[in-house]
Amino acid sequence: MQRNPVGWFEIYVKDMDRAVKFYQGVLGTKLDKLDQPGPGIADMRTFPMQRDGTGAAGALAKMENGPSGGNGTIVYFTCDDCAVESKRAPSNGGKIMKEKSSIGQYGYIAIVSDPDGNTIGLHSMH
Repeated sequence: MQRNPVGWFEIYVKDMDRAVKFYQGVLGTKLDKLDQPGPGIADMRTFPMQRDGTGAAGALAKMENGPSGGNGTIVYFTCDDCAVESKRAPSNGGKIMKEKSSIGQYGYIAIVSDPDGNTIGLHSMH
């Protein structure tokens, strides 16, 4: 079976409560606390996921002296209309870096940053 190349992602944050508020507020979804996040990880909150679903699953992660603040990697979240979600970023502590823009036959993207400075992409077909 062919799989998408990305199987998991982690977005490292310094303030988990602030990050959860941002991602739940912007994406309009609930993140769940992972009971046993693994060695060195102080706290982890997973995005909604389905074992046999398409796309990649992932989580917010907080570790002592861990990285945060964007490092050139952009995770794109699928949306119905990326303009809607991007407009929620400022009221949830983030910033709009690029308004909704066409990427031709592949739909539209918007780019925002979270309160820790991590850059995320929002993608929609409309």
